[in-house]
Amino acid sequence: MEKIKFQTEDGITEFYVEEQTTIAGVTYLLVSDSAEDEANAYILKDVSGTESQEACYEMVEDEDELLAVSRVFEQMLDDVDLEM
Repeated sequence: MEKIKFQTEDGITEFYVEEQTTIAGVTYLLVSDSAEDEANAYILKDVSGTESQEACYEMVEDEDELLAVSRVFEQMLDDVDLEM
């Protein structure tokens, strides 16, 4: 499991990348805040421009988009149950 650092308004936050997928040309990451079995998970969306050399991710907040993407991740990870 890869651990990555994100620059946030509050400083640097570290997440574990659980899975990645691309839907309709948009890249999404499923990340967690711990390597333990019980962890908080978040879905991040790549909002960087096509010419940007650095990726810029934001948490998915739209409920419909969050539900749709979480279903994709649940199908990809058979042993994971995502609760909203």
